[in-house]
Amino acid sequence: MKFLVAITGASGALYAQRLLDHLDPVRHEIHVVLSRYAPQVIDTELPGGLRLPPGARLHNPRSMNAPFASGSNPPDAMVIIPCTMGTLGRIAHGYSEDLLLRAADVVLKERRKLILVPRETPLNLIHVRNFELLLQAGAIILPANPAFYTRPSTVEAVVDTVVARVLDHLGVPHDLVPRWAEEPE
Repeated sequence: MKFLVAITGASGALYAQRLLDHLDPVRHEIHVVLSRYAPQVIDTELPGGLRLPPGARLHNPRSMNAPFASGSNPPDAMVIIPCTMGTLGRIAHGYSEDLLLRAADVVLKERRKLILVPRETPLNLIHVRNFELLLQAGAIILPANPAFYTRPSTVEAVVDTVVARVLDHLGVPHDLVPRWAEEPE
């Protein structure tokens, strides 16, 4: 499958890193695009920088020459992780002034899977209405709300409870966290 992982300037770059760590570049074609502010957040939150899987392609957000900028070559799925409320709102209202936003528009119009992982809290009414518009358009809103029934003991383990749900929605098998009511090994 062809996956596009978009990273915005919301806090939570570790969510994107852990997702990239668990996408197999041998089995999947992986593309990455960063919003304009994402590099600053990545520098702050990921001391070693963003590690891309071997073969993953990083695209310039100001270029519309990427294959997924056209409905004739959309990705199978796009994940925006973490997703700012600004990005979410622009997608909800059809603004597509850069590659990240255009790709999200393409994914929605081509009825492919668009997963948005917002991390913002609290929500205001504008956020909730933008959620509604995106849900009606076919997007999946998967907030970065970790689970604790697995008793995660590290920050990465907490993050992985959310990444596991993203992988589930992408149809990518994983063993990041035990399923509810499964016995731990």
